[in-house]
Amino acid sequence: MAKVSFLDKRIFRQFLEVVSVISVVASLTFIFVEIPKDCKLAVGGIFLILLLFVYVALWVRSNNLQQIHTKIEGSDVTIKKGDIFEQPDFKVIAFNEYLDTQVDDKIISSKSLNGIFINSHLDASVVDLDRHIENYPFEDEDVVGENPERKSGKKTRFEIGSICVYGEYLLTAFSKFDDKNRARLTMPEYLSFLINFWDRVNRIYAQKSVSVPIFGSGITRIKEHKNISDEDLLKIMLWTFRISEMRFKYPAKLTIIIHPEKMDTINLLDIKSSNNGL
Repeated sequence: MAKVSFLDKRIFRQFLEVVSVISVVASLTFIFVEIPKDCKLAVGGIFLILLLFVYVALWVRSNNLQQIHTKIEGSDVTIKKGDIFEQPDFKVIAFNEYLDTQVDDKIISSKSLNGIFINSHLDASVVDLDRHIENYPFEDEDVVGENPERKSGKKTRFEIGSICVYGEYLLTAFSKFDDKNRARLTMPEYLSFLINFWDRVNRIYAQKSVSVPIFGSGITRIKEHKNISDEDLLKIMLWTFRISEMRFKYPAKLTIIIHPEKMDTINLLDIKSSNNGL
C-alpha cells in the first residue's frame, strides 16, 4: 500500500517545479528548432507522456525514500534505513531500567536490539560488561535505588534516560519492568525518558555523532497507546530533541536509524515536510 497518495499536493508542487524547468528548456529549444506542422500533434503527445512519466517518477520516489536530512535548531539530523551497528561514533542501545544483561528470552529477548548487541556485538564477556556497569561513575540522580524483592535479574534500578558509556556504545535505561518482567512505559514516562536522555547525551557526546534507534519500536509496551505507530514515535523523538538543550556541533550529528522491516510503515516525506517532525 502506498504511503504517499498519488494526488499528494507536495508531489504536485515538485511536479510544477520540474515542469517549469522543462518548459524553459523547451521554449529556448523551439526558438531555434521549428517543428513541422504534421509532427506537432505527435510531439505534443510525446510531451504529455513525458510529463506523466515525470509525475509517476516523483510519486514512486516519494514512496521509496530511504533517507532524509534536516536541521533542528542548528543540529544536523539524518533519518535513514540502516543497521545501527554499522554507524560511526556512538551507537545507542536501549536497556531496561535495571541495565540487565541476561539474554534468556524472559528478561531480554534474543531478537531485540539489546539482545543482539549482547549476543553478537559485545567485545568482552557479559561478566566484564556487568563489572563495567557496576563500576561506572553514574550521577547520583541516575540511581533510583534497590529492589531486593526482584526474583531474577539485577536489583539496582536506574532513572530512565540514564546512560552508561561502554566503548562506542551508549547503554541507556529505557523501559520499566513490571513484576512479570514485561517492558512497559506510560506516555508521560516515555516523554520523560526522551528529555532525560537528550540531557545526558548533551553532557557526554564529546562532539561525536550519535546514532539512535526509534525508541519504543520493539517489544516495549506504551500503556494506553497500544496502536501508536513507529512514525508517531519518530515524530515525538524529533519534537523532544527540538525542545531539549541538546545541540550537535558540526561535524557531529544525530542519526535516527530505521530498521529495514519498518520502512514501509514510515512516511519520510511527511517527516521531511512537517518542519522537524511536528
